[in-house]
Amino acid sequence: MGGRGRRAGRAWRSGALASLLALLLLGAQAMPAHADTVRDMQYWLGDYGFTTAWETTRGAGVTVAVIDTGIADGPAELNGAVAGGVDVSGLGSPDGRTPVGSEGSEHGTLVASMIAGRGKTGGAGVIGVAPEARLLSVSVGFGSDGSAIVPWDDQIATAVRWAVDNGADVINMSLTRNSLDWPESWDDAFLYAFSHDVVVVAAAGNRGSGTVEVGAPATIPGVLTVAGVDRAGSASFDASSQGITIAVAAPSEQLVGVTPAGSYVQWQGTSGAAPIVSGLVALVRSAWPELSAADVMQRVTATAKQVGDSAQSPIYGAGLIDAAKAVTGSVGPASTTPEQQLSDWITLYRRAEQVPDPDAGAAQPPATRSPLPPTIPQGESIEVRANPFLPTPATLLYGSLPLALLLGTGSLVVLGVIGATRHFKRVLQE
Repeated sequence: MGGRGRRAGRAWRSGALASLLALLLLGAQAMPAHADTVRDMQYWLGDYGFTTAWETTRGAGVTVAVIDTGIADGPAELNGAVAGGVDVSGLGSPDGRTPVGSEGSEHGTLVASMIAGRGKTGGAGVIGVAPEARLLSVSVGFGSDGSAIVPWDDQIATAVRWAVDNGADVINMSLTRNSLDWPESWDDAFLYAFSHDVVVVAAAGNRGSGTVEVGAPATIPGVLTVAGVDRAGSASFDASSQGITIAVAAPSEQLVGVTPAGSYVQWQGTSGAAPIVSGLVALVRSAWPELSAADVMQRVTATAKQVGDSAQSPIYGAGLIDAAKAVTGSVGPASTTPEQQLSDWITLYRRAEQVPDPDAGAAQPPATRSPLPPTIPQGESIEVRANPFLPTPATLLYGSLPLALLLGTGSLVVLGVIGATRHFKRVLQE
């Protein structure tokens, strides 16, 4: 794939960001633009090993695609960081550099600054965790009235493919579909990314915005799903959802980013945790250009600091990221690949969805749902959730099947007790 480096403040602004999509962003507040204040507030750089990792690499030669509302052309921290872009929504500019939507349109710029912000002369401004990585701006979204020229599901499928074809080594997706499942067009798009050795990073979602459980694309097998924690490293109640697909956790509170206007805001949400991990993936790919996407992901998860007694938690995944260890530590190869994980899931569940009902007399088409409004981490967003009474592959695997086994076992136990009771009654009567 061409272009792949491994191969060749005082006034505080209250209120939350409103976003067209369910962008996983919570309230942003303006802060003083003093260089020392801004840089000092980026606690994750030191606390999570990034400054140490920079002694080895700063992400040079790696390209990260940001599928979001668009990266604005203006902030000094992003000068020279964006190598290309496109708009797939039909609402932005052809190069993806005009933020889509009204309120919340700054979301993509905030995310980009977390990944590859260049800072300013003299150590001022926001610096990303991979400050020498390149960015691709892929703008998606809706109009200010909530209308869409291109259906949301189609936007995402097109965005992923475009990112792959234009040299992305990593794709950051700080957005959610607000449903456990996803359309078949996403099967093809994500398989395309995985087959081209691209790491896809997705935000888990924000409980504070109503997203209680992780939704697609964070539920797609092979995706590196990121949960959020507060500054102390504890699960962020407001800014992180939970789910069995979570891979690792990263800071999602008291984050600092750059707006399209070049001002600085403090914000929170897994929308900010995901780009921190995308930047970490960029560092690993830069330091270890020979590694496959699967082995890069293995480095990120295997070097994470475990939280609690569980090696794999629905709250923290493998644990809190450690950039220094991920870049320099000794880690074995991955046991499977993202492509294999998703392929196996498709074989098992898409086929199951299309098995005809033997009592129906003829094959019936699989049931479909109405498309769900997308979400890009936002402030107090209004969440549109899927019908909880309709089964999805995840609920079948982790809910219905275990329940059936439990009920079946319970029935056998009950029958055994009834039989034993009747036997003893007969003995006593004799």
